[in-house]
Amino acid sequence: MERYNLVVLGAGSGGLVVAAGGASLGARVALVEKHPIDYPGPSGSVRAMGGDCLHTGCVPSKALLRAAKAAHEARETSRFGLAGPGDPGPQDLGAVMDWVRSRQTAIAPHDSIARFRELGVEVFEGEGRLESAHEVTVNGTTLRGRHVVIATGSRPRVPKIPGLAEGGFLTNETVFGLRKLPASLVVIGGGPIGVELGQAFARLGSKVTIVSKTPHLCLKEDADAAVVLEKKLLEEGLSLFEEAAPVRVEAGGGVKRVTVRRKDGVETTVAADEILVAAGRRPNVEGLNLDGVGVAHSATGIRTDARCRTNVSSVWAIGDVAGAHLFTHWASHQAGVVLKNTLFPVALARCDAGNVPRVTYTDPEIAHVGLTERAARESGIPFTAFRAGFDRNDRSVCEGDSGELFSKILVGSQGRILGATIVHPRAGDLLAEIVLAKKQDLPVSALGSVIRAYPTLSEIHGAVAREVLKTALTPGRKNLLASLAAFLRR
Repeated sequence: MERYNLVVLGAGSGGLVVAAGGASLGARVALVEKHPIDYPGPSGSVRAMGGDCLHTGCVPSKALLRAAKAAHEARETSRFGLAGPGDPGPQDLGAVMDWVRSRQTAIAPHDSIARFRELGVEVFEGEGRLESAHEVTVNGTTLRGRHVVIATGSRPRVPKIPGLAEGGFLTNETVFGLRKLPASLVVIGGGPIGVELGQAFARLGSKVTIVSKTPHLCLKEDADAAVVLEKKLLEEGLSLFEEAAPVRVEAGGGVKRVTVRRKDGVETTVAADEILVAAGRRPNVEGLNLDGVGVAHSATGIRTDARCRTNVSSVWAIGDVAGAHLFTHWASHQAGVVLKNTLFPVALARCDAGNVPRVTYTDPEIAHVGLTERAARESGIPFTAFRAGFDRNDRSVCEGDSGELFSKILVGSQGRILGATIVHPRAGDLLAEIVLAKKQDLPVSALGSVIRAYPTLSEIHGAVAREVLKTALTPGRKNLLASLAAFLRR
């Protein structure tokens, strides 16, 4: 029986950070991964791990978005006074997917089995199964770990819609295998995956319809952010069905027909060449023998405390399989927490759940941290929302951005930052400054004390801080300042 300090199940972002970090700290680490994929390399194939992020998630989707943005920009040249080819028409999806694959290939060596073995990690290809609180079997080999870390990720949730399975559908796991651009595409789901891929395919030349059961797209965000995105999507030719649900799918003659029922009961049939299901995620807990070992779990994932520990003290869970936040960066953060708590017995590291940023990578992006207005109201937390529009940001004006873009910060007592939302094509990059200020518990006034280069988009943070400062100038304070100025002029 092989003995380890850490046995890690799953080599997605969280599992890789635990494995690499543990090995660098001198721990003996076993890493079990059942789905490595081969990518071409300069001296043969590269067998890479990386999980959903590298193979079917963050990396290919962002590469696809970049290609789609280039196609959109080609249509926009006349807006800048430039002579251009105009509308390039539908794109060669095979060539675009070759670009996407090239980006994955460029990143794959970093997540390769060879690299991790060089780091000192013992990598096992196969499906791991818990046999006890300390034992994992893979391919007939028993691995005994002082600690077992489950990082098996998630997979697409497929709703039960009559005719869907028979008609055929795509998910984020299969859509990047397309080589021919569908003339029409129905997207089931109005969350980040659905709207990102929907906009990308529309920009590449597909006629896209998004069906969402929620009152607005990206339901976790406040409506004022979603409405800016929705307007942009409509301008780009997408069709939106909100508060609606697909009730059946029929296929025939090479066409799939999706019947959509709206909230008022009216049904509409939409024809499509392809259907993309983006209706949420399911944790990968099957085959782990969680019940046999007594690890508590539910439909949303393995239950953990703030330290990422399960109810079985030697078993830990991170990332999508633990169900809290389905983000690569959250899994990596949790991995650091687990490393501290398993390899340093006196550590009491806890997850920083209050400062988790999220970004929907549409155009414009929606970036957020902390509380939304809706969440603050539901929790009874008093706040004031302060906004600044990018129409007053000189760099944004020079870029030709829409005047509806904005930054919003929710401010509580003593000027404390409770949450923030930015809607802008580069919102994800702009959010980091607010995340740092919030994490360090700085008052919102601190954002107004920074000297920023002109003209930059980051000046928006100072603009919001000035909106807060204006509220501090009450009539009484204004009169006091006026009296003081008059006295000094004597």
